[in-house]
Amino acid sequence: MTREDALEDVSRLLRSFEILEDGPRVTESLVGPCREYPVGGRQIHDANIVATMLAHGERRLPSFKGAGCRRYGDRIELVDA
Repeated sequence: MTREDALEDVSRLLRSFEILEDGPRVTESLVGPCREYPVGGRQIHDANIVATMLAHGERRLPSFKGAGCRRYGDRIELVDA
């Protein structure tokens, strides 16, 4: 993929999706899943994605694999991308 193609892909994504920001609300939301599910190492990244979603009232996660976020199925809906 060329640099120009990659930048065009980024531009298309930015036009198509709302980017949810991290911050204090997300940190507060992260505590719950970390208490309820065993989280360690790289799994904290998935927990942070879910916390960001919950802090912004989003429940649907477009996913190509979604394996890391399946444990949060009671909180979010994985949507095949």
